[in-house]
Amino acid sequence: MFKICSTSASDLSRTTFCREPPILRCPLPVLLKDLTCDQRAALVRARLFVLDVDGTLTDGQVVYIGQEELQSFCVRDGQGLVFLRKQGIKLAWISGRGCAATERRGRELGVEFMSLGCRDKAAELTRIQAQAGVTPADTLAMGDDLPDLALARGASFFSVPRGACRELRERADYVSQAAAGAGAVREVCELCLSARGLWDGLVEAAGR
Repeated sequence: MFKICSTSASDLSRTTFCREPPILRCPLPVLLKDLTCDQRAALVRARLFVLDVDGTLTDGQVVYIGQEELQSFCVRDGQGLVFLRKQGIKLAWISGRGCAATERRGRELGVEFMSLGCRDKAAELTRIQAQAGVTPADTLAMGDDLPDLALARGASFFSVPRGACRELRERADYVSQAAAGAGAVREVCELCLSARGLWDGLVEAAGR
């Protein structure tokens, strides 16, 4: 995987490509085996996947070039979310921050519910669940820092990137092997699809 690093938004001649280290993962069947029956059932039942953005979908860095904020998203994370959406799982992003790049990426991926600059994640999650017609029992969530405990309380399965704060890791149903902004979200998407018996079929179809 390559990450684009640039000191200027307009000076492409100064853009460099930095190779990121490979992600070493256990096979999906091994990861699924480590989950309890209730956790696997939550993945199968899910109809809504709610995510924090900074530090979950991104690596958590905030970069400004002049007045413009830049964000870097992992393409594989995005593809994983599209896989879930095509299986009927609604997507929601709830972030205490947000910028034009967040909105653009959310639109590209078909995120139905996007709440940026949110100051009360618990209330916002409840509102989205009501609008989507789902309950906490139908909800998956993922976050990395203390404000995301509100997402954990409103979901039946809560996952975190490996670099999440200790308090969230202790409460999580699943801690990813991949880092935030580098495949952590994709890992959870694959786990969900595997629990439903769908992942092998997607792999086979992609190879045709």
